[in-house]
Amino acid sequence: MSGAPIALLGGTFNPVHVGHLRIALDAREWLGVHQVLLVPAGLPPLKEKPGVSAEHRAKMVQLAVADMPELSVDLRELERGGTSYTVETLAQCRQEQGAETSLTFIMGVDALLTLDRWRRWSELLTLTNIAIMMRPGSQLPQRGVIAQWLRGHRVEPRELRNRPAGAVAVVEQPPLAISSTDLRAAINAGKNVRFLLPDPVMEYIHEHELYRQ
Repeated sequence: MSGAPIALLGGTFNPVHVGHLRIALDAREWLGVHQVLLVPAGLPPLKEKPGVSAEHRAKMVQLAVADMPELSVDLRELERGGTSYTVETLAQCRQEQGAETSLTFIMGVDALLTLDRWRRWSELLTLTNIAIMMRPGSQLPQRGVIAQWLRGHRVEPRELRNRPAGAVAVVEQPPLAISSTDLRAAINAGKNVRFLLPDPVMEYIHEHELYRQ
């Protein structure tokens, strides 16, 4: 017997901000899944090492979703330690959820463009569905191995919840131009970032003096 459909949203969350939360909530509605798990990465293989500790990033994500039952935090990558590979996380989730539960991994279009550099990327669709969140003005690849892969597996977003794995959907993301990089710079410059971060996260950053040179 299959469980309720779930989705996973990975990232460094350095720091987590309202854009991340909107992506999770919008994806949940578009995909019709029961819950979205936010999965903070330990050491991302294709990005710089996060400048704050795993403990701080975990605590900020937990504070951000504390009053949101439709979102939860999965700390397996931080607890596993070392470089975080999505295929390993998804293999664990698939084993826990069983063969029939619908799993969907949420990624941005920027991540899609580097997908063929991910570890064992061709195995991902044996473990999960993939939802690609499209920012306004962004474009899907039109040629090459990723474009061909996308054409071979694309379905409508609501179809994912009826499939355990193997399909890709594209979801239009409402405009909300917020980035963790810009927020780190603003905090370091002493600017007011209220309404860009959940209040408990902003308070935590101030309390622990994070992102200040």
